[in-house]
Amino acid sequence: MRPHVAPFSEELLMTAVEQRTLPIGAAFDRMPFTRRHALIALALFIAFVIESWEQLALIYVSGDLSTRFGIDEGGVGIVLSAVAFGMIPGVLVWGPVADRVGRRPAAFWSLLAYGVCAFASAFAPGTAALVGIRVLSGLALAGVYTITFPYFLELLPTRHRGRAAVYLSIGWPIGMLAAIGASVTLGDLGWHVVVLASAVAGLWAFAVRAWVPESPYWLAARGRQDEARAVLRTLGSPDADAAFTVATTRVGRPLDLLRGGLARITLVMLALNFVFNWGYWGLQTWLPTLLQGKGLSLSASLGFAALSALMMIPGYVSASLLTGRFGRKRVFLVYVVAAALGGFWFATADTTFELYAGNFVLSFFSLGAWGVWNTWNGEFFPTALRGTGYSWATAAQLVATTAAPSVVGLLLARATGFTAVMLIINAFMVVTALLALPLPETEGRELE
Repeated sequence: MRPHVAPFSEELLMTAVEQRTLPIGAAFDRMPFTRRHALIALALFIAFVIESWEQLALIYVSGDLSTRFGIDEGGVGIVLSAVAFGMIPGVLVWGPVADRVGRRPAAFWSLLAYGVCAFASAFAPGTAALVGIRVLSGLALAGVYTITFPYFLELLPTRHRGRAAVYLSIGWPIGMLAAIGASVTLGDLGWHVVVLASAVAGLWAFAVRAWVPESPYWLAARGRQDEARAVLRTLGSPDADAAFTVATTRVGRPLDLLRGGLARITLVMLALNFVFNWGYWGLQTWLPTLLQGKGLSLSASLGFAALSALMMIPGYVSASLLTGRFGRKRVFLVYVVAAALGGFWFATADTTFELYAGNFVLSFFSLGAWGVWNTWNGEFFPTALRGTGYSWATAAQLVATTAAPSVVGLLLARATGFTAVMLIINAFMVVTALLALPLPETEGRELE
């Protein structure tokens, strides 16, 4: 006689079936935003602050660089561009590496290696050595710079993804304020003290490794189901015990970005990243010099830049609140157009008030748009290509970051006027809005 076995209820049977076929993205649909997410956000937020700091810190002590090494604006522009120049090949390497070995080790080793290079740059004996070491710093920093946003996106609940990722972008103006603060408090001690502070910041790599788990998307795609479930449990997913399906278990090849339906998105995305970053970076690199050309002193120019950075923060916050309601695309387009109008006001300002007001409008809307773009840009690609796709996007940004300071520096060296330079910069914002029109909406969509 067989022992009696209680039959499964229909509800339990359905749940079991659902768990056996649950896509990995669905594990994030019912996930709450927990304290663990807040800790992850803090770790990656500070990493983004460090990225901003590195690219901006020397801008505000560029006068000391010019004096110590005996170089003009063109030479200073080369030193300022060196990190971005190193990051261009760096991101093209680190993106595929993150897709192959994981988000966590890529972020850790990248940030740690950056700290070592920053320390070495403080002792550069001449301009050539300084440029060379800063290129190496860029190669190292490229990893965490590339992976921060896609890594964060792959750890967030679906309904909180847009808002939380835009908040992460606030690390940029915080890094800018830190760079300005360092130039005020440490600038008298010399530029090398500022880069030593960068070296200390590289130790934050250990906080990232301790607080940020590997991406469940990446783990599931690599067939490491038990590890993916363990991470999902720590993130509070009620579906953490499921067996997950993935779109593909093959690591994406870079040229896959130019095949099928991804090709059009990739090409538009690359062009948009280039022109958008040119419009922003061409202004920020030379903002103190441009303002001095309008009659502001160096200290007043630094104060102006600090106030502009403060205006970026409510721009990010407003964009984060709106993107969940109106979608990435609509908010991005409105903010870019508004930024272009603010840039035109700034370029044609006749009074100090108009100068401040125009730049505040430009800062508010352009950085709000950047916050949306940092999120939107990471949602176009499947997990197998997300790191690589974001690395291509970052490379396009960095080509602009490398070229813009030198080109604007040459324009200034040839005595091109403030208004003409600003209108050239602002034209790139207009092109940005036009390029965004054909891109797909991703708000509320599960990551693949």
